[in-house]
Amino acid sequence: MLAFIAARVLQAIPVLLIVGLISFALFAYVGDPVLIMLGQDYTAAQRVALEHKLGLDQPFLVQYAQYLWAILHGDFGISYRLARPVGALFVERLPATLELAFTASVFALVVGLPLGVYTGIWRDSWLSRVAMTVSLIGVSLPTFLIGILLILIFAVKLEWLPSFGRGDVVHIGFWTTGFLTLSGLKALVLPAITLGLFQMTLIMRLVRSEMLEVLRTDYIKFARARGISERGIHFGHALKNTLVPVITIVGLQLGAIIAFSLVTETVFQWPGMGLLLVQSINVGDIPVMSAYLMLIAVVFVTINLIVDLLYFAVDPRLRMTRMAAAR
Repeated sequence: MLAFIAARVLQAIPVLLIVGLISFALFAYVGDPVLIMLGQDYTAAQRVALEHKLGLDQPFLVQYAQYLWAILHGDFGISYRLARPVGALFVERLPATLELAFTASVFALVVGLPLGVYTGIWRDSWLSRVAMTVSLIGVSLPTFLIGILLILIFAVKLEWLPSFGRGDVVHIGFWTTGFLTLSGLKALVLPAITLGLFQMTLIMRLVRSEMLEVLRTDYIKFARARGISERGIHFGHALKNTLVPVITIVGLQLGAIIAFSLVTETVFQWPGMGLLLVQSINVGDIPVMSAYLMLIAVVFVTINLIVDLLYFAVDPRLRMTRMAAAR
């Protein structure tokens, strides 16, 4: 197991180096940091001094090496727009994004998995037909439109839930959470549903298709011939064998939720990293954009490693193959 983890980590290093090169290239080819920081009216001496301070007068490879070294030490630079360390900005915004992503993922899994099992087992029932129809809507509609419709119905018309913001939060050290306040929980409902609806329909349709395929296999027929109950067949045999692709989708979609939550955060003005990225793109704040790209790369690499480890816990065939290769 340790050798497997070490191999995966070694495979991730070239990926992170390439992503680091792309994120560093933003400094050289996107916008002019001197113009952003000094404005239109600056002298040549001020430009030379600022370029020297930012290290922009160094060769490209030297700047790239310094950039990677700074990242390894947790230094992501200074935001051009806010004139604050990017790391401090991420620490402030990360709890909101993770809280929203966690809630959206739980919603997608808790609703999507049972619906997928139900529609796979009782595929001809009226509830299955309704669920499949609703899933088509969830897959087809863009995220921003879903958010706007939810705001229109539940915030404007019914006035049940807030339309923007995070509500009241509780500070626990450097962490902030809205789970412990009523306004925080109410503010979380609409953006979490908006962000998790696509993932929920994706999980539901995947589980349904896998259940239908597994229920046609020979070992399910043999299980019925042995007199095993339908409940045991559905949940002890069929569902267990659908978990491997589900784990893959859930893991990758969790990374996608964190990476691409910017649309939902913009619609609901959720004070997370996605909203910070959108605001930074509008003014060409390269340090924030670059650090966000690196952070998302680390998130995806970490999630892929966790997914690979979960395979061993779910699928015994992988453990047997690994043990045979070791022998």
